[in-house]
Amino acid sequence: MSDGTRRRRDPEARRREIVTAAAELIVEIGVDALTHRKVAARAGVPLGSTTQYFATLDDLREAAIGALAVEIEARIDATRQAVIIEGVTPEGIARLVRRGLDDARAVQADRAVVTAAVHDPRVRQFARLWSDEIVGFIAPVHGVDRARAAAVFIDGVLWHSQIHDEPLDEELIRDALAGILTPQASTSASTAAASA
Repeated sequence: MSDGTRRRRDPEARRREIVTAAAELIVEIGVDALTHRKVAARAGVPLGSTTQYFATLDDLREAAIGALAVEIEARIDATRQAVIIEGVTPEGIARLVRRGLDDARAVQADRAVVTAAVHDPRVRQFARLWSDEIVGFIAPVHGVDRARAAAVFIDGVLWHSQIHDEPLDEELIRDALAGILTPQASTSASTAAASA
């Protein structure tokens, strides 16, 4: 059976192909540039297929953002497990953040969701997942206020990586997190280094 025959007989597979294509395009060109025509071309389906499964562009965008949210949730689960191994220390968190920066697709997907959330209140709950999760695993160890400050800093590190050729060094991330999470320890270390 040819691929075309299989796709005609499997409407759910075609729908998934369309959603996947739309999610890829959102990451590449942004949610505002998405069109039925671009999605159909990326998915390799007739233009009518996109409108058959998604009557409006908003429906298609919502499905694609939902698919990106599933990716983000999977990364959150993986990060939760990694935090157990690495520990909720500036060193452990910096190692995880720096490792995350190496996954360009993940960083771009996060950026796409956050960018969409700026203009679309329906997407904001997805965009908040990552920051809320960071606060959730840091707060029991360092308190809610420091956890929120660390989450804001980590968000900034991710955005920084999108507009600079080189992401921040792990040591810089670690030192900044130490200042946010354990300011007394960071100040003591700086004072000791200066007097040495």
